Amino acid sequence: MASTTVYPASEPERWTYLNRVRTRPGPLTKPDFSGEGIAAAMESMRILVIGAGGLGCEILKNLALSGFKDIHVIDMDTIDISNLNRQFLFRQEDVGKSKAEVAARFVEKRVKGVKITPHNNRIQDFDEDFYMQFQLVVCGLDSIEARRWINAMLVNMVDAEAEDSFKPLIDGGTEGFKGQARVILPTMTSCIECQLNMHAPRAAVPLCTLASIPRQPEHCIEWAHVIAWDEAKPFPQLDKDDPEHVGWLYQKALTRAQEFGIPGVTYALTQGVIKNIIPAIASTNSVIAAACCNEAVKMASDSAPFLGQGLDNYMMYTGDDAIYTYTFSAERKPDCPVCGQTARALPADPAWTLRELLDSLAALPEAQLRRPSVRAAGKTLYMQSPPSLEEQTRPNLDKTLAELGLDHGQEVGVTDPAFATVLFTFKLEFPKDKRQ
Repeated sequence: MASTTVYPASEPERWTYLNRVRTRPGPLTKPDFSGEGIAAAMESMRILVIGAGGLGCEILKNLALSGFKDIHVIDMDTIDISNLNRQFLFRQEDVGKSKAEVAARFVEKRVKGVKITPHNNRIQDFDEDFYMQFQLVVCGLDSIEARRWINAMLVNMVDAEAEDSFKPLIDGGTEGFKGQARVILPTMTSCIECQLNMHAPRAAVPLCTLASIPRQPEHCIEWAHVIAWDEAKPFPQLDKDDPEHVGWLYQKALTRAQEFGIPGVTYALTQGVIKNIIPAIASTNSVIAAACCNEAVKMASDSAPFLGQGLDNYMMYTGDDAIYTYTFSAERKPDCPVCGQTARALPADPAWTLRELLDSLAALPEAQLRRPSVRAAGKTLYMQSPPSLEEQTRPNLDKTLAELGLDHGQEVGVTDPAFATVLFTFKLEFPKDKRQ
């Protein structure tokens, strides 16, 4: 059997088949189309990849092999031995090192001419000026909160007077054998916040179960997260991305699990529970990463319509029983707190305490706010920080909405430290028999 010729990355033969796509006119190309110009434009485009985990590794590899040569990647995590079964850019000797830095160096070594700039940071560490330098953002995240944050940032960046402020977002996500790829054109198509109710919050575990009769390793972790942390306050504020903070929770959860004879508490599971990390499978990652990078190539080369250019902007994939994909249109919501213009209805009861109202915001699929602060009619009802203001407004938590002077149809503004750029506006909706 004849062996296949493998060309070094520096030789033009490597790009022969790719250039057949990049340099040929397609149904969407402009009359002044120049194949060489398209190829040069793709090579000069600056792309940001967020996440260098299972999905991010595939995305980085695919983008580099698709002709993009100026790529930045953000990931603040370090490599754990459990990552090696699916995050193929990492090796045993890389354990403990930065995911972004190791992934960048690996791809640069294998695909000559590609420059990948790693950032071992949180996405929240950067401001608008940083994100403004990119033409395209591709997400391979395992966190809903991080998706919501970057979505809000890109929507808020759009300035009708500045064309360069418009940054398309390609978002990929996987859960076991299922996955999705979507294209978000900020302020034009539905955004991640519009579709938030598709990611239902995790079912709550009663505090009595956590405090007295845990039955699963997750219960022990939630106990450490919700109860032990609040009692001990080992650090001023919990940072779920800080290994020292996660390590403290892991040790507390492990001790409690041993007391009740519950096996299965690990550091990785602790991370997964407190950050609501979704499980990943290598084959699904490869399929979804390919779909995301295919959209990036189509957007950069005009070789074919991309998701969001027509009605359809959301592709779902399932590979558990068979291989099946379904593409549909996720519609914008006029009451979306990020890209909408109207207040969202919030079912409530005037007999509820303010604490119960805030608790409902965590359980509500279209809100999912963990540490909300709330204002209404020019007055502050409750603030999570600074500590002095929290102490001053804490008595309001046990007052009813009626006692606080809140009426049916009144708008309240809610903020959450996880989404500092977003003001969530809700309109209280009381039962008909309890309206004034």
